[in-house]
Amino acid sequence: MRIEPFRIRVPDAALADLRGRLARTRWPAPSPEGPWEGGADLECLRRLIGYWADRFDWRAQEARLNRIPQFLAEVDGARIHFLHVRGAGPRPVPLVITHGWPGSVVEMLRLIPLLADPASHGGDPADAFDVVVPSLPGFGFSTAPQETGVDPVRIAGLWERLMVDGLGYRRFGAQGGDWGASVATRLALTAPERVIGIHLNYLPGSYRPWTGEGVRPLSPGETEFLDRCAQWGEAEGAYAHLQRTKPETAAFALTDSPAGLAAWIVEKLHGWSDGEGDVERRLGRDDLLTNIMLYWITGTIGSSMRLYRQAARVPLRLGPADRVRVPTGMALFPGESPACPPREWVERGYKVTRWTPMPRGGHFAAWEEPALLADDVRAFFRPLR
Repeated sequence: MRIEPFRIRVPDAALADLRGRLARTRWPAPSPEGPWEGGADLECLRRLIGYWADRFDWRAQEARLNRIPQFLAEVDGARIHFLHVRGAGPRPVPLVITHGWPGSVVEMLRLIPLLADPASHGGDPADAFDVVVPSLPGFGFSTAPQETGVDPVRIAGLWERLMVDGLGYRRFGAQGGDWGASVATRLALTAPERVIGIHLNYLPGSYRPWTGEGVRPLSPGETEFLDRCAQWGEAEGAYAHLQRTKPETAAFALTDSPAGLAAWIVEKLHGWSDGEGDVERRLGRDDLLTNIMLYWITGTIGSSMRLYRQAARVPLRLGPADRVRVPTGMALFPGESPACPPREWVERGYKVTRWTPMPRGGHFAAWEEPALLADDVRAFFRPLR
């Protein structure tokens, strides 16, 4: 497998084009409803776009990203971008962490040092990890697939090849939320001999354990959870329905307009984080824009949305004999969308060995509460080393 170092270098012309587009933004009329009730908030976007156009320092963020070891790997015909930070400890455990949508490797920037070098952050060096954070295919600097079928099952296979054949790790752990939870779960199902354990801060949306003949009926907590999921899907799921049915249409607008791209992404960052409405304070304005920039400069918003369409063809529906048999840790953040699942629902399909309700945090756990997540990841993998 060919692996080569990588550095981000955005041409000056691309940045000048972006500034011009931001300056020519056409704004919609104000909504008669309250902020965020019908979608992205006009005043928040005006403020954010003004900062992006006039004060955001991409070159500083580019340099920050380039201080992290980055690589490109050719894996089964796919070009995969990944961060790889070696652990500072006596026996670091290899750990592949997968981001979600509308995130990127930027989600993990606050988490990586806590896991790779715990001693420098008040932890035990014996808990160190070799941290590998790939960009999902079609996200950021990982090339967009030129064929169909690149779904979480296929991505799990790419990650296994990267970790074993590319980086030489015989066995490793996996962590993730959002799409990362789906990929980690598929790794555990398809390569249990390689995976020492998986740690999730989200339950895959398509997960449905076997509830047919031979198992107990749904508990009141499970029924309530499924009802909340259905209600959330009706109120908030338009983006997912569009992205799994007609992603190409929206891609034209979002690839052409940086303000439109920001609105599409920021509305989800706002709605899914646990920040009492202040998404800029919660996630950091520069980090938020750096995440958006990875979609903009690579032109990958369209290919990122295609993952929903591909994944819909292989939902995580478990049969009566199917089960994740490797140890599984669940960190439950109270601001999760649509809701935190009850333990009995998860245990129908996973071998749950750690269950941690968190005091705060939402869908973007590594971004919002990196210290809480890092502590739980360390504790989960400690007996598996």
